[in-house]
Amino acid sequence: MKFINIGFGNMVAVDRIVALVSPDSAPVKRLIQDAKDEGRTIDVTCGRRTRAVIITDSEHVILSAIQAETIANRLDDGGMDDEDDEEETET
Repeated sequence: MKFINIGFGNMVAVDRIVALVSPDSAPVKRLIQDAKDEGRTIDVTCGRRTRAVIITDSEHVILSAIQAETIANRLDDGGMDDEDDEEETET
């Protein structure tokens, strides 16, 4: 199983991702609110502004403070980014 970093040391399984979208449109905002009401939201923003919304095959909605484009690049790169390499060598 392959994981990607979605910010602040949080990981998500690549195989479970259905969609990666920006939180700016009204339909996505409704989707987030509905998921919050039903308890399907996972907020990993650490209090920061939501910049990407990840929708999983289990219908969970993950809110990330990392931009959707950055997460998409990490998916293309196999999950590792230059920042990730630095974080792993420090710990």
